[in-house]
Amino acid sequence: MVRVLFAGTPEAAVPSLRKLAHDTEHFDVVAVLTRPDAPAGRGRKLMPSPVKQAALELGLPVMECDPSEETFLAALKATGAEAGAVVAYGRLLKEPVLDALPLGWYNLHFSLLPQWRGAAPVQRAIWAGESLTGASVFRIIKGMDEGPVLAQSTVEIGAHENAGELLERLAQDGANLLAASLQGMAEGQIQPVEQPQGAYEVAAKITHDDARMHFNVPAFALDRQIRACTPNPGAWCQLHEAADALEPIQLHVAKAVVAGADDESAPHGLKPGELKVTKHHVWVGTATDALELLVVKAQGKKQMGAAEWARGAHLTEGAFCD
Repeated sequence: MVRVLFAGTPEAAVPSLRKLAHDTEHFDVVAVLTRPDAPAGRGRKLMPSPVKQAALELGLPVMECDPSEETFLAALKATGAEAGAVVAYGRLLKEPVLDALPLGWYNLHFSLLPQWRGAAPVQRAIWAGESLTGASVFRIIKGMDEGPVLAQSTVEIGAHENAGELLERLAQDGANLLAASLQGMAEGQIQPVEQPQGAYEVAAKITHDDARMHFNVPAFALDRQIRACTPNPGAWCQLHEAADALEPIQLHVAKAVVAGADDESAPHGLKPGELKVTKHHVWVGTATDALELLVVKAQGKKQMGAAEWARGAHLTEGAFCD
């Protein structure tokens, strides 16, 4: 049995924590390291991370200290952990910490390393139009996501799948991969393989500004952007509710679809950003085909179907997005 310290923060890390905690034949989760409670919601009330909530439900001790603090090493050693399992923890671990556990630290990363090292591998894979991605378990070293790989699994990216949906699938599959990798490592059945050298795409975090939509690009590019940015930070544009409107509002697009060649309801010849609204459809022009907006959230409003939103918004003939 391996004594494991688990480190993670968001919902995507919870399946792995539960998998390790429930597998008492092979693992003893001695403590859970997560980020401190953070303000959330409109009231900005301090809320525990999803991992902390799950740890408390499982009856596991929780650590919220900063690994860069001098006191952390003593606290880490006091847990008796032999190995560290990390899933989207959100903090870098320095060499003294990495060297403190006899079996080392292991990270579950949601890409097929060495491609898409970094903070947003799932989002970047979708935005790049890739059809395959996966999960990797590797030993953590000083370089970002550069350690030797223990195991990988591959999944297809659905044609209309957004980042949240894909991450949920990967989190479930990855939990099994992480547990099997740690068990194989502890039993000497896995020999980690060094990652190949070369230039690979880095999965930089997607900012609010990155998520802004511009319509002078092909419709397929906008479709990828919307799916990559959903649910966070959310693809958005400026909506001018009338041709002479002085103040645009922000419009988030949570779901859209590119007009098919055989879609008789789709308008043709729309200029980039030009809106066409019917009883059941909301279309916007791009550099190629029209893009049908399916789910939107206007500034100050709740998320809803685009056609329902348009009926209440009373858009004029000259309404457009940019």
